[in-house]
Amino acid sequence: MTVGVLLMTHESMGAALVNAARHVLGRFPLPIDVQEVAADADPDQMLRAAATHARELDRGDGVLVLSDLYGATPCNIAKRLPDLGVRMHCVSGLNLPMLLRVFNYPEQSLDELAQTAVNGGRSGIVADSP
Repeated sequence: MTVGVLLMTHESMGAALVNAARHVLGRFPLPIDVQEVAADADPDQMLRAAATHARELDRGDGVLVLSDLYGATPCNIAKRLPDLGVRMHCVSGLNLPMLLRVFNYPEQSLDELAQTAVNGGRSGIVADSP
């Protein structure tokens, strides 16, 4: 099984997270691509581009789309991908622990990997004790 990973983020965020993950892991066990959405981007044009990226990533097991902010333009575009025939799950609230956790479980199915992303993102948020 190989699930593709597509980061749908605001400008510069996706590339920065991929660079940080590469620093930690070296190489990635899953195919990944980044679609960064500029503030003045045309959402319909971005949707078509995202669908192209997702289709290139999908090796038959679907695509996990990780978005930075629920309800923002990148997430809203991602949620429209199934209308274009893309088999995917979208998880928002993207952070580095989430991305690293996803890469640590490359054998998981799309459904499992979406839940792993959620758990990784949440468990990576820790407050120090006073």
